[in-house]
Amino acid sequence: MAGLKINRLNYLLAASMAWLVMSCNQSGKVDNTPTSGELKIGVDESFEPILESQVNTFEGIYKYASITPSYKAEGAIVKDLLNDSIRIAVLSRELSADEKAVFEKQKKIPRVTKIAVDAIALIVNNNNPDTLLTMEQVKSLFSGKVNNWNKLNSKNPLQNVTIVFDNNSSSTARFVKDSLLNKVPLPANTFAANSNKALIDYVAKNNNAIGVIGVNWISDQDDSTAVGFLKKVKVVGISSDPAPLTTESYYQPYQAYIAQAVYPLRRNLYIINTEGRAGLGTGFVAFVAGDQGQRIILKSGLVPATMPVRIVGLR
Repeated sequence: MAGLKINRLNYLLAASMAWLVMSCNQSGKVDNTPTSGELKIGVDESFEPILESQVNTFEGIYKYASITPSYKAEGAIVKDLLNDSIRIAVLSRELSADEKAVFEKQKKIPRVTKIAVDAIALIVNNNNPDTLLTMEQVKSLFSGKVNNWNKLNSKNPLQNVTIVFDNNSSSTARFVKDSLLNKVPLPANTFAANSNKALIDYVAKNNNAIGVIGVNWISDQDDSTAVGFLKKVKVVGISSDPAPLTTESYYQPYQAYIAQAVYPLRRNLYIINTEGRAGLGTGFVAFVAGDQGQRIILKSGLVPATMPVRIVGLR
């Protein structure tokens, strides 16, 4: 019996050594496979919290995989992808026709995988009494037609509105311009805080500010950082009804309301893969789109692309 255990141990050790030999090249580096190697990915900074969780979990499972995320504004990520500085990008939009044409010239076929449904959250200072807005009011604020809180609501003592984004070339700014303003430029009372954390701090310190932020920065109730952010600011409830009769017509960007499509400021989240073969990038995409990755998205407060969200009604 003891001899059997020794033989089995020797077999396992031999198998492990053989795997290491096959996985390592002559320079001692681990080969690039779907579960090993080194990879640099570009991530829209709006999605930093959720992608950090995905990368940490993936590396925890696959010990020979090393993924380095670069968190930047959407415009910078797309530029890196087109320049072949990265081959995996996490974005809130698909490629445009002109961007696809660049890859066609390079004889590459980008693979696009939808991984989640996200939302844009509007946040205001804790001293601002206006925490319920209709879509018409939201559009009037972001178009510059209304630039004074008192004009929006005569009972609001606050004055000049300051609109705050994380970055001028961010996906949230593009979303507002494309989806709410029909590509009209943002008004003069717009301010770029240069990061999502700085955006939250600015809104927390300035009574007149309204911030635009990806909901995953404030949606994970198990994340102490997200909970801390929520204590600093108020999240605005939005109604698609131009003349809502009750407060029940307003919805905050909770997971259930995003899934039911009643919260109006929704967007999809994609991973774009330009790898020419099945390398570590392909393995990471498969992980995020698979069961474990989708459960991480579900826990974060976003809506998974391939996993049903259970909605419980309370009376």
